[in-house]
Amino acid sequence: MWRCGRYVPPLMDTDPGEESLPVRRGRVRPVSRVLSLFLAVFARHFDSAALEVREKTINVLKANVRLSECRNFVFYEDGLKFYTLAPSAKCPLLHPSRNILRLGRSTSATRRPASVGEAVADRTMAKTVAVIGAGVSGLASLKCCLDEGLEATCFERGDDIGGLWKFMEHVEDGRASIYKSVVTNTSKEMSCFSDFPMPERFPNFLPNYKLMDYFQMYAKHFDLLKRIQFKTVVCSVRKRADFATTGQWDIVTEKDGKQETTVFDAVMVCIGHHVEPYLPLDSFPGIEKFKGQYFHSREYKFPDGFKGKRVVIVGMGNSGADLAVELSHTADKVFLSTRRGSWVMSRVYDRGYPWDMVFNTRFKNWFRNSLPTSIAIWMTNRKMNSWFDHANYGLHPEDSSQWKEPLFNDELPSRITCGYVVTKPNVVQFTETSARFDDGTVEEDIDVVIFATGYTYSCPLLEDCGISNLDVNSLYRKTFLPNLEKPTLAVIGLIQPLGAIMPTTEMQARWVTRVLKGLCKLPPLEKIMEDIAKKKKTLVERFGTRRQNSLQLDQIEYFDELATEIGAKPNIPFLFLTDPLLALELFYGSCTPFQYRLVGPGKWPGARHAILTQWDRIVLATRNRDAKIQQDHSPMLVVLFLLGLFATLIMFVFF
Repeated sequence: MWRCGRYVPPLMDTDPGEESLPVRRGRVRPVSRVLSLFLAVFARHFDSAALEVREKTINVLKANVRLSECRNFVFYEDGLKFYTLAPSAKCPLLHPSRNILRLGRSTSATRRPASVGEAVADRTMAKTVAVIGAGVSGLASLKCCLDEGLEATCFERGDDIGGLWKFMEHVEDGRASIYKSVVTNTSKEMSCFSDFPMPERFPNFLPNYKLMDYFQMYAKHFDLLKRIQFKTVVCSVRKRADFATTGQWDIVTEKDGKQETTVFDAVMVCIGHHVEPYLPLDSFPGIEKFKGQYFHSREYKFPDGFKGKRVVIVGMGNSGADLAVELSHTADKVFLSTRRGSWVMSRVYDRGYPWDMVFNTRFKNWFRNSLPTSIAIWMTNRKMNSWFDHANYGLHPEDSSQWKEPLFNDELPSRITCGYVVTKPNVVQFTETSARFDDGTVEEDIDVVIFATGYTYSCPLLEDCGISNLDVNSLYRKTFLPNLEKPTLAVIGLIQPLGAIMPTTEMQARWVTRVLKGLCKLPPLEKIMEDIAKKKKTLVERFGTRRQNSLQLDQIEYFDELATEIGAKPNIPFLFLTDPLLALELFYGSCTPFQYRLVGPGKWPGARHAILTQWDRIVLATRNRDAKIQQDHSPMLVVLFLLGLFATLIMFVFF
């Protein structure tokens, strides 16, 4: 077929048994020979299958094809890259019925079925899905199931959505718990779901009640609430007798004292990792003799009741630091005990912008990962100590050779320098009224001890399957159990990225639902185990071997890995040629979740606009007064822009 002077291959005359290649209607672009060669060489840096594409393309262009006879060289862009040529006797690699040059390989993310019947019969593995939990991970999983046409039912033991972020004045067994003053550590632009930005007037960092408002808007917009069964406890998850062939599960639930068993084709476990407190009392001799009050930070709700008291907080994560700062306004004295120290960052970063908007960019992530370890450590120490010298405040990490997650607190250095909070080393012994530390010092008249020692990662629901103490690093890509006969159970949200959890769990759910539906395939078990072993080694090298660091990961790297599987990773080098303004923002700007809605399944038309206006929304949240500012329209800005573009192109080609 010829259209507008170009040959467009027919779409429906595919040979039986042949794989169809993705062709986007109305997106045919003729490309010159020089540009085609440039693209082919350029492609190897951003696509897992592109090396094969590059080699075959160059060989065809140099040896097999005379472009003057083939008339048009056409570039199709849709996930992987494919090339088509007009009919010619000199084009031996053309597909016989579609005139498509067979370059690269089609993947599960891009392959087009020969018919609708084939799509239904071959791809659909699961139809009904049980989503356990209606927190952040559960909402994302439920929405992704509906996007893929799966019949999903969500079971939530509470009476509302939100999970961890739903504040309650009392602690419930089996449910996450937070204190009243909790504020997000990641900004609104980085924390939102990828196709649903937060309102522009929302603050950049959200108190828990504001985040709950966002979840309610999200659930209402996508009509999720009718799929959630509240006040329903999932008692057990069991394989069916014919699991090896069907992959189905028996889900036992209880509501109003009545138990019910339902069969589901797949299960998505979304219970998080802030439920079971880790309370190692055996590590603190004498605590049983202590006459004051002691408890886990999970039980803390308000600063009321601590006025005039002397408090020891054991553990220095985000919760420990938050409680130390909050109690320092009411308590007589707060002692913050830390065994290994920690980097402390402010939410307000360079020039007053949110830390993650400045820190989490593709360019900076590539730069950090490309540096020699010694230089990376030096730069990390220098940057972290630019706010205050951690050693002078007794906070410098014991081992700064790995990149661990810092804690975020805007007030801690101020409370320490004013004497309201006193940093101390590890507690070695408690007496009836005192605490002795491993530097030999003793603090008397202690009234309260709060253990901010984190959580254990367990899943009692899966004990019937022989799984209780989940090791997330033994899961394939942090989600799938490798030893199941059928990949119909996935764990969502058992991670702790250096960044926002919301879009990370959403990306997991997008990939998992496509696996459940058969649109993405898992590799053979041998390849899965190789990948798991490789990731474990990388984890130790980057974050160390401590239990608290076992959930950490490189967020952008993880995003790209899963996005490649589903065909949603943005093609930045190609965008430098077609949409350089967007490409510059993608590479040098903040790696916001909207990047993964530009192409592929679940493409969102508003993604480009959301990316190009993300900084406007950040400023709008704080600029409530117009100020007359002298604008600098220096031509150097244009020069820097061009130099940045040139440097980026050189980096992609030669590195």
